[in-house]
Amino acid sequence: MSTWDLDPAHSQIEFAVKHMMVTTVRGQFRKFTVAVDFDEANPERSTVEAHIDASSIDTGMEARDAHLRSADFLDAAVYPELVFRSTHIEQSGDGYRIDGDLTIRGASRPVTLDAEIGGVVPNLQGGRRAGFSASTKISRKAWGLTWNGVLESGGVLVGDDIKISIEVAAVQAEAVAPKVALSSAA
Repeated sequence: MSTWDLDPAHSQIEFAVKHMMVTTVRGQFRKFTVAVDFDEANPERSTVEAHIDASSIDTGMEARDAHLRSADFLDAAVYPELVFRSTHIEQSGDGYRIDGDLTIRGASRPVTLDAEIGGVVPNLQGGRRAGFSASTKISRKAWGLTWNGVLESGGVLVGDDIKISIEVAAVQAEAVAPKVALSSAA
């Protein structure tokens, strides 16, 4: 088991949701930390913990982002972070299923991430680099994110299903170093 440090320039947490039932709005969180203990020989023994700064949500439109930070959605003033903690990892075909608890607005619910290890390679500085990808789909209503608007033509303004995509590039920490929190914040 070894600890890996996040490469924030090559890591991201993105999401996508339907808008007015016909288009997809995409966004990301700009600030997050990830703690990874990775067992290369037995990936099922690895652990992952992520802390996401709720106020760092970014869809490219400040008015929408302010609404998403408000009590109608993430309520970032009261609940400043979203947290994911793995509880079980198992191989699934060529990839892995990572079960864990996702906490949003103080409510924890189980989720499963479909994950892949992109590989482990030597980096240009003489160390080692690894890439990880994961994705899932959640119902925002399960976490109490129920604000919506009804459209005159029928349907709703904001879809319920949120697709989440995660890309993490990490560099192996020194073998003697303590477990380190990885951060995307500069």
